[in-house]
Amino acid sequence: MLTLVIVEDERIIRQGLIYTIDWTSLGITIVGEASNGAEGLKRIKEVKPDIVLTDIKMPVMDGIQMLEEAADFHECEKLILTSYSDFSYAQKGIRLGVYDYILKPVDDRILHETFQKLTKKMIDQQKDKQKTQTISYYQELLDKDLSHHSNHYVTQCVSFIKEHYQEKLSNEDISESLSVSTSYLSRVFKKETNLTIMDYLNRYRIMKAISLLQTENYRIYEIANDVGFSDYKHFSTVFKKYFSTSPGDFMARGKTR
Repeated sequence: MLTLVIVEDERIIRQGLIYTIDWTSLGITIVGEASNGAEGLKRIKEVKPDIVLTDIKMPVMDGIQMLEEAADFHECEKLILTSYSDFSYAQKGIRLGVYDYILKPVDDRILHETFQKLTKKMIDQQKDKQKTQTISYYQELLDKDLSHHSNHYVTQCVSFIKEHYQEKLSNEDISESLSVSTSYLSRVFKKETNLTIMDYLNRYRIMKAISLLQTENYRIYEIANDVGFSDYKHFSTVFKKYFSTSPGDFMARGKTR
């Protein structure tokens, strides 16, 4: 759930905003309210909301000043309630990165639609950010760059795996292609990389699978087959070994973010 702080000096309007909108259906939880900019600033410091909805003209501190000071310590989406169409407010709001203005008296339908658009934008951004972080994390974890290893056979073995990972491969297949004994290649690969050949092969396949899972364009069994696993069960077993979750759960989490 996204979190929201509402700052509005008129109690009736503030309570109306809190209780007449079905915030839960928008994926939003109200975590604070305030009756002026100074109180609002304090709430923002305390709860670090994802969104701030604020009036502009309020006693003690106005909404623009509150947002300006809040920007020094917290980044969030901002929506402004205003009875004023003064261009100076628009200029200040643009400088502060305000998402939108909602004119008073507040039209519930417009408010609801505005928050729908905002939450969709925020969820999409979170999803994109999560995907980028996830890919980066897994690539760092899985893609040990052994392409230029000092040992000639290790380098050749890695190159062979990267070219043929979609095929059924065994230690014997790889060693035969490199014209070296299976026992020697297995021993030197383990010694030089601290990985078995099959472990490296599976890591590489999983890394490729993650890239495909992130696209959400393929069924899991199609991905399993595409990256060289004989069946979904084997793919799922190897995937869980590294990430403690199934490919299906991994994909589902990506869809709900």
